[in-house]
Amino acid sequence: MISESDAKKVAEEFLRESRRVGEPELAIKWESVVMKNGVLVAPYNSALFFETGDYRDQLLDCWPILVDMSNGSVRFALLEDRGSCW
Repeated sequence: MISESDAKKVAEEFLRESRRVGEPELAIKWESVVMKNGVLVAPYNSALFFETGDYRDQLLDCWPILVDMSNGSVRFALLEDRGSCW
């Protein structure tokens, strides 16, 4: 079992490592992070979108990051995860 603070660090590192060269800076919306069924659910999008709130700065297809609190495994959510995790 990992702590919530460790799970947030795992999510942050996962997002940082997933970013490709040339892509906009990404950020997790920490105030919207939730715990559900033993999973930390971390929504993310472009840092600029969170700063401006302007839909033109929003990235599409940003499925949340899921961190399993029992073992620290991390991945992007899939369509099948809807309902069970968020």
